[in-house]
Amino acid sequence: MKVVTTNRRARHDYEIIDRFEAGMVLLGSEVKSLRQGNANLKDSFAYVKDGEVWLVGAYIAPYSFSRGGGHDPERPRKLLLHRREIDRIAGKLAEQGLTLVPLSIYFKDGKAKVELGLARGRRTVDKRRALREREQRREMERALRRGRR
Repeated sequence: MKVVTTNRRARHDYEIIDRFEAGMVLLGSEVKSLRQGNANLKDSFAYVKDGEVWLVGAYIAPYSFSRGGGHDPERPRKLLLHRREIDRIAGKLAEQGLTLVPLSIYFKDGKAKVELGLARGRRTVDKRRALREREQRREMERALRRGRR
């Protein structure tokens, strides 16, 4: 599995409740650009419309060697999921006030995949608490390592 890009802000700004793996409908120049690692998930999100899932705001740089100018870097891209998964996601998005954020783009068995997270937004207080807990865990691990020496 070759990871192309990750959305580091998503784990900071959101509490990830559930994860899904989706395929992506891409153009040839987009695939080549992804293989070079030219992508960014900052400020991107996904939504369900008419029984289809769409990824919006994901930036895939134009491939430099493509003919005819390549592709639009920020075009909406259709995501491929099973019908059951789409229905489950749509239900949770509608009733619980959650959002669907892309966590990473990677290649699996030669196919481009995106990992989606069903997420709830964190408030500033929650972000600070999460940072404090992570720092405390690191300190405990350091102390344990020092004690073993």
